[in-house]
Amino acid sequence: MSVGVLVIDDNPQNLKLTRLVLAQEGYEVRTAADGEEALGVLREFAPRVILMDLQMPGMDGFELTRRLKHDPATKDIVIIALTAYAMRGDEARARAAGCDGYLAKPIDTRSIGRVILEHIEAAGGGSPVS
Repeated sequence: MSVGVLVIDDNPQNLKLTRLVLAQEGYEVRTAADGEEALGVLREFAPRVILMDLQMPGMDGFELTRRLKHDPATKDIVIIALTAYAMRGDEARARAAGCDGYLAKPIDTRSIGRVILEHIEAAGGGSPVS
């Protein structure tokens, strides 16, 4: 069974790298460059995990997370916040918005797959790999 992951980031290089790394680990990966595009992707794709950039133009990751966690159709998706600007209080703000986890950029390409599995298991999803 393949685990679906949606990566939302306004940086094209981050999207490409994360998609490549996760696809090589067997994840089914979709990407979106902003909040509005992500909402469109979510109409056709039901990921188990979202890697959410917090600082994006337009609808930022905080607002998109709040929307997704208040929607019955998307509230159970594990959302892991990603940010390059790790400031005091950012993790608390991300968790208050509904994020289930928090990672600083740049992501560690050697461990991101394992981190995703740990978050799924912590959310009560058990092991998603069959």
